[in-house]
Amino acid sequence: MRRAHRRIRLLIADDQALFREALRLLLETEPRFQVVGEASDGVEAVALTRRLKPDVLLLDLAMPRLPGLEALKSIAAGSLPVRTILVTGAMTHADLLTALSRGAHGIVTKDAPPSVLFESIRAVMAGQYWIQPEAMSNLVNAVRESRGETSPASAAPQRYNLTARELEVVRAVMDGLANKEIATLLGVTEATIKHHLTSIFDKVGVSNRLELALFATHHGLV
Repeated sequence: MRRAHRRIRLLIADDQALFREALRLLLETEPRFQVVGEASDGVEAVALTRRLKPDVLLLDLAMPRLPGLEALKSIAAGSLPVRTILVTGAMTHADLLTALSRGAHGIVTKDAPPSVLFESIRAVMAGQYWIQPEAMSNLVNAVRESRGETSPASAAPQRYNLTARELEVVRAVMDGLANKEIATLLGVTEATIKHHLTSIFDKVGVSNRLELALFATHHGLV
């Protein structure tokens, strides 16, 4: 008899009671998810993370008493073994970089469809970093701004044996396009794009699109 998967324990932290309730009801439609607590401000979010030890913290940035970024800092300082996904509205480029540097594992906007949130939870539980494709270009711009760049590195970049078509795929990923959109843009099938991404990941030594975008930006691939 196959052993059942352990449920993923979730903590919701948002100052809007209506949003917390709606999010809890949504998450509980997935049998593998278990909401173990709710926090209405940043201080409570940190305290409940310490006490309940959830697998995943769904954290808003705009929190009273202790903003989300400061809550992230406190959680990181306490070496709490939780994977944090920011579920928030608009973010500045600076906030995006700060969140990742303070231990955020994923970023989902509040207007994203439920399937995106569910996918992000599964991804971070698998040890990956997760960011919506449409937010990828914002991340690339944030990294460039932090380095004082407005365009890729001027020096000739190392190509890591990437083909011309693979570089086109990298550029599309950095522009925030999903696989289906890249396939349409390049006039190939979605399966072909997945094959190209697997090859690119192997060549540059990354495991997902977020790492690829950061790697490509740092190394001026495109």
